[in-house]
Amino acid sequence: MEKILVLSMGMGFLVTLFSLPYWIKKASKIGLIWPDMNKYKKNKVAGSGGIIVILAFLLSVLVYIALKTFYFKSAENIEEILALATSVLMFAGIGIIDDLLGWQHGGLSKNLRLLLCVFAAIPLVVINAGHSSMNLPIIGTINFGLMYPLLLIPVGIVATSTTFNMLAGFNGLEAGQGVIILTGLSFVSYFSGNSWVALIGLYMASALAAFWIFNKVPARVFPGDVLTYPVGGLIAIMAILGNFEKIAVFFFIPYILEVILKSRGKLKMQSFGKPDKDNSLELEHNKIYGVTHLSLWILKKIKKDGKVYEREVVYAIYGFQILLVIIGFFIFKNEIFLI
Repeated sequence: MEKILVLSMGMGFLVTLFSLPYWIKKASKIGLIWPDMNKYKKNKVAGSGGIIVILAFLLSVLVYIALKTFYFKSAENIEEILALATSVLMFAGIGIIDDLLGWQHGGLSKNLRLLLCVFAAIPLVVINAGHSSMNLPIIGTINFGLMYPLLLIPVGIVATSTTFNMLAGFNGLEAGQGVIILTGLSFVSYFSGNSWVALIGLYMASALAAFWIFNKVPARVFPGDVLTYPVGGLIAIMAILGNFEKIAVFFFIPYILEVILKSRGKLKMQSFGKPDKDNSLELEHNKIYGVTHLSLWILKKIKKDGKVYEREVVYAIYGFQILLVIIGFFIFKNEIFLI
């Protein structure tokens, strides 16, 4: 059944691929454009293109449900899938509001953003998603009981959705990272016996892959918070539904590092570089306030001419993320492969 349902994965890719050019034209026409901060000339680029990815993802999910319901006569996991889709849609709504208010002007206040994200986690709370027992290092297995759905689920989803939004600002970064992490988690889901969770992750990853074609250097469209919040939220939701929270946390190390580094600047410092006339990048600050800054600093030390470009910074972060996914499979192989 799951082999047939994987066909709807291509739908998300194609819908995104053929719909984005129309969005780019429309967004440019109505003035929904943002400056490309890592370019010397600060070209204006269409914003909030992530809305197409979310719509393509939701369409794939609905096709999945329709095939299971009408063709396979199965209602298995439908409750969890609908709760997941509802949460993703709520995060997208929060993101588009934040985008329209303008990230350059602060968007939603931090407190209001966190409160709204808590509401977006409620669909998973009300169905009591996941497993309340967790096997923790050294401590062993702990049953959190009601604390799991009422506290740990909201905290995990809110933390992941808002943190994924922090490591951003470079062409192709958010989309590429989303593809890598969601694909990695989908493989974890599949090999650990949760093939339906794997499919959901691949639906988003395939739509993101199509988006990346337009978002890579030089970007023709930016994702906006309408994409980053839902993708971050989906990462946490997959971990909860698949019961592999520890693995997801390990894959999320770059974002944990991002929070630590940004805390040095009270979470106020932007992740951009300072472009020269040839579009090579310099560090904008004396200290490192994010993973993009750290990647830029390391590359400048490695390269003989000291010139580092946006694409190189992004690919270095991709490489680090892929390495973590590979290492994660070795560290957690007993849990992933059910040995």
